[in-house]
Amino acid sequence: MISLIGNRPALQIGRYQVIDYDTAWLDLALQRAATAADRQDFPFIEDIRSGVVKYLETKCPLKLLDLTDLFERVRKMLVKIGCEQIAEKLEPLAPPITVSLVRAAMEAGNGFELAFFETLRFELSDLRGSGAEEIRFVGLRESSMILRGSAKWTRDCDAILSEIQAFLKGWDRDQSVDHRKLRLCLEGDA
Repeated sequence: MISLIGNRPALQIGRYQVIDYDTAWLDLALQRAATAADRQDFPFIEDIRSGVVKYLETKCPLKLLDLTDLFERVRKMLVKIGCEQIAEKLEPLAPPITVSLVRAAMEAGNGFELAFFETLRFELSDLRGSGAEEIRFVGLRESSMILRGSAKWTRDCDAILSEIQAFLKGWDRDQSVDHRKLRLCLEGDA
């Protein structure tokens, strides 16, 4: 049996699920919507967040809730309290997500780095489209060994690890300005 933090359902974000999450991202999403609706004086962010947390912890019958469904419920709540303009501007924002690169490396296989990087490119685009803005990558060393088909660490593993790190660190530079910026954190970064 899985015990969920605060009895909250897991959140489905793209093809990933987040179980352990706080609610700071919800405050940020509401603040952004209020600002976009030209309502900098919107005083109900904390109350709305508290209502969402109460729903998640006591009333939500689901063990897995899609992020878009959660934000649709928040929009309905905003409309119900007379904040239609803010509801129209509300965009889904995901809590921070942790992604293991091991699965992508296993799917690509030994010697198929191009497939690995294409998978990463697709997943980053998909997560950004699903509302993610902060992603932490883990399993860099393991995925490097898988891609090189090595049971122990070698210079070839060092080389592909450097390529993976450069790809992920360069992602922000390669994004167009009209998209959400992703903050990518690599395992071992402070």
